[in-house]
Amino acid sequence: MTLVSAHRCLTAEAIEAAIDLGADYVEFDVQRCADGSLVLLHDPVDVAPPGTLGYAEALELLAGRVRLHLDLKVEGGEVPVVAQAVDRLGADQLLVTTLDDDGVRAVRDWAEAEGHDLLVGLSLGRGLRDIPVLHGIRIRLTELFPGARYRSAGANLAVAHHWLARLRVRAFARRHRLPLLVWTVDTPRALAFWMRPRRAWLVTTNHPDLALRLRGAGKMLP
Repeated sequence: MTLVSAHRCLTAEAIEAAIDLGADYVEFDVQRCADGSLVLLHDPVDVAPPGTLGYAEALELLAGRVRLHLDLKVEGGEVPVVAQAVDRLGADQLLVTTLDDDGVRAVRDWAEAEGHDLLVGLSLGRGLRDIPVLHGIRIRLTELFPGARYRSAGANLAVAHHWLARLRVRAFARRHRLPLLVWTVDTPRALAFWMRPRRAWLVTTNHPDLALRLRGAGKMLP
């Protein structure tokens, strides 16, 4: 069965809505503010806007109710962030994704040392806006052929933008016997493709209601 992760649940209301729908995972981004506080935001800020949901508060909302897809936006100091989630939820109740190779390595080394069976994925498909063209090409090549990066980082979960997954990463994951997480799948046709059995282990989407209906009814578009 393909699992569903409700994307970017950055408020208490969004978290509750995803739980009410029956999503398998709730996904949110964690940023570190200038004062060291951890908050649920997609983009970096020095000071969180009023009303921003704190990380600890979000963990309390999830505990015992739904699994967490933790997308780390911090670079450096990842281990304490993950350890807080493991302490509150349990290692079997979350997975961790990040764009940062060193962050994956740090979390994997910590998890192994602590005896945690924790899924940690190196996310492929970063935005290339404002990145020089040649550097962007090199990045994409390492994403299409991610073997060296995955070995170095120790990632035990394949994570990719759904188009990269279609091109090569799905085959890479199958070849290396890694579970595959694809993001962010939103159109009915794309959801129908990825919600078919054995296409992916987990699909991250802004439309978990549609994904769950497709899974439940088996009504897949051609």
